[in-house]
Amino acid sequence: MTYVVTVDTRIPEGTPEMDPLQRAGAVALLEDGFQSVKSLEGADGAEADLLDSIVAVHPDGALLKVFVDAPALEFAEDAVQVLVDELLERSELLADWRIERCEVELHQDLAKESLDAADGPDAPPDDPAVRKARHAQHPTGERVGEEYDADVRAKSVRNRMLELADQLRSFPPAAFGVLDTLDTLDALDGEEGQGGGAGLVAGALVLATDVLVSELFEDVQVLTQEDSSVAECEGPLWHLERLPDRYALRYDALFARRFLVTVIALTTRFTDGSFRRLGCVAEELALRFLLREATATLELYGLLDDDVSAALDAFAGHVFEDMDHEWLYDGSVDGDEEEAVGTALGIELVPFEEWFTPFDEGRYVHPSVADGPEEARR
Repeated sequence: MTYVVTVDTRIPEGTPEMDPLQRAGAVALLEDGFQSVKSLEGADGAEADLLDSIVAVHPDGALLKVFVDAPALEFAEDAVQVLVDELLERSELLADWRIERCEVELHQDLAKESLDAADGPDAPPDDPAVRKARHAQHPTGERVGEEYDADVRAKSVRNRMLELADQLRSFPPAAFGVLDTLDTLDALDGEEGQGGGAGLVAGALVLATDVLVSELFEDVQVLTQEDSSVAECEGPLWHLERLPDRYALRYDALFARRFLVTVIALTTRFTDGSFRRLGCVAEELALRFLLREATATLELYGLLDDDVSAALDAFAGHVFEDMDHEWLYDGSVDGDEEEAVGTALGIELVPFEEWFTPFDEGRYVHPSVADGPEEARR
């Protein structure tokens, strides 16, 4: 069976963030290392085939997606961890890096299919929510009898979000509706009424970034393997099915890769302090996805109260300059009629061919996805 193993690697604590040259070097070292390996072998002699790998390096480390054909999930995780350990040790640049996470993330549809096939007294419960609670629990302190203590998990997630809040360096508390003289999110004390809503939203956005990027990697792989568009794809997709339906036949693997790079570039600017304005329609859609993921996480753990909802709305209003892109989801507007309808409504419906075109010369769009100079500028 093919497993997708996610590996989160980080540079040593206290080490300065990698500059662009160092990041390029890390990409080359990791990609060369994966290309030199064809198969993996376990302690019991079992073997797995290394099918593909995707490397995404950021200032604090790298997120890896390793695709292996292995006899079991546990074997896939163990074998990939051993492999990545060896790749890191080979290079002086990467030798001190640490692996923070190495695990298989099953798509919800595939996981449900597998669980539904289980039988017997140890089979998992039918209710997906109960299953999720059972598998998400912490080893200690999160069970009361046979019941899962969701409050303990929610408190843990809440604290983690508040710890991560200051990583969203491009946005002061005012961007979340905090009417105060504070300049940075790390100045918040995390209590409700004192910016707790802002801190939770900022932290949720950081958590959502990791999830969104990871799952988009898998969407890219599915489309690449099937050589199909979103409309024709038979495999499960995490996010790309939520793009405007009218262009589903045009969301192929190349588009998916461009969109993934756009998400990574946008969220990197959010966290490194360089973000100023959204650069193109693709970034508007990327932010829409990020907000949806953050909202879902907050709601899942019972953290989406009125203060948090208000902070989410304030952040969206701060970053979005307009909501014209929402009209792309209006099924009553035909693609051939977009320009006429937009003119009549006083909005600008950007054609699909210009989704990666900068709105104007002062906007940033990642060089590897930006449309060429021959494309019309908005």
